[in-house]
Amino acid sequence: MSSFPDYPRYDGLGLADLVRTKQVTPLELVEEAISRIEAHNPGLNAVITKLYDRARATAVHGFSPQAPFAGVPFLLKDLLSTLEGVPTSQGNRLLKNLPAKADSELVRRWKAAGLNILGKTNTPEFGLTPYTEPLAFGPTRNPWNRERTAGGSSGGSAAAVASRMVPLASGGDGGGSIRIPASACGLFGLKPTRGRTPTGPFFGEAWHGFAIEHVLTRSVRDSAALLDATQGTDVGAPYAAPPSGRPFLNELSVPTGKLRIAVTGKPLMGGKVDPQVLHGLERTVVLLRELGHEVIEDAPFIEAEPFSLAFVTILAAELRADIELTARLAGKKINVNDFDPSSFGLGMLGKALNARDYAEASRYLQVSARGVSGFFEGYDLLLTPTLSKPPVPLGALQPSAAEKALIKVIGSFDGGWLLRALGVIKPLAAQTFDFMPWTAVFNVTGQPAMSVPLESSDGLPMGMHFVAKFADEAALFRLAAQLETARPWAEKTPAGY
Repeated sequence: MSSFPDYPRYDGLGLADLVRTKQVTPLELVEEAISRIEAHNPGLNAVITKLYDRARATAVHGFSPQAPFAGVPFLLKDLLSTLEGVPTSQGNRLLKNLPAKADSELVRRWKAAGLNILGKTNTPEFGLTPYTEPLAFGPTRNPWNRERTAGGSSGGSAAAVASRMVPLASGGDGGGSIRIPASACGLFGLKPTRGRTPTGPFFGEAWHGFAIEHVLTRSVRDSAALLDATQGTDVGAPYAAPPSGRPFLNELSVPTGKLRIAVTGKPLMGGKVDPQVLHGLERTVVLLRELGHEVIEDAPFIEAEPFSLAFVTILAAELRADIELTARLAGKKINVNDFDPSSFGLGMLGKALNARDYAEASRYLQVSARGVSGFFEGYDLLLTPTLSKPPVPLGALQPSAAEKALIKVIGSFDGGWLLRALGVIKPLAAQTFDFMPWTAVFNVTGQPAMSVPLESSDGLPMGMHFVAKFADEAALFRLAAQLETARPWAEKTPAGY
């Protein structure tokens, strides 16, 4: 029986207030979170590493009363961020037993904010896919429908927050990996501006600067308050986002004014959009106009095929580097059987590409990013759906059995050159972005973007995606607070949680 039945009603700041006013202790919060993980995780597979005794000891030790999230239970995505003494598997079976040597800088800042880490969450291998179904740990299921994807790559974190195991959990976003699972699981997910949160000391930039970490939350204010606590460069940072004018948490009470918002339901990266998604977009436009904003149909120009091809070229190189580093750390030769088919296949292409391919892809994306950013000179925000479809069935986005078999055969002789000769990279690029035709563009530009849980279809959540000018998270937080008031979502909970 729960010792704190009201736990799922509170967001992170709400739980911290209870701790400060001595209505509940940090240890009681940890025990409640543990009981909820033990009750719900067997059906969801969101948490893959349990650190209960460590969290209990931290709770007993106490937290600074000034910490905004003092004593609040937290889960860490098992990718990028490192926790001393605990493996960072990155969804790969070879890394499951290699403990980290130190905390990453962002983990240190999360701890300083008072968050108590009691486990790590599931992620696809190397964070590659928009679904969370790694062979190393098995699929994470969506709390709204366990036969559907929770999204990726922060799918474990999203499922944990949506099922009320914890009020917030970490995520990373290199092509949409905070916003995609936020949409699939009915959460608020903000991708900050490039350089807003630290990547050190073990990364300079992640995925060519496309990736950045933050959190998935149920409330807008949790996201804003934690970004206040973690923003800012660390030693040796390759990027520095301009400092915010005032705390992001304060922005929630600042009127938005009349915003000029561009809107499009046309996929920037190609593909088709489900009519249910477009209906949700239309309802969101109606809401924005009722709130007094000017909404105009328009979109930045993207050459879908060359843009997606360049993006996949960069990812292929990054994946090959990940595969080779993993094998070295494990003390093994590279073997196709030690990796998931999707990541190994892309990694083979990465080996077959040359330095010129990488440089040309990088230059193309940088020039394209300038064009996209110029579009925002005429608008405050851009609105699109987050995803082209509601959450799809588990397995629907994976390579087919024939494709997996082909990758194994070609992988047995490391034949990436053959994949390149067969011309698979163009259809692979198109397929990659069919489910997520908007999000990755803004990883390239580095602009802040958010998925807001405004819509649903047949009981499945559908996020709406807003993008702001570079370094203007303030505009996103102000609008998000307005939308949260106009169409509250915090009390919408999957059945049984």
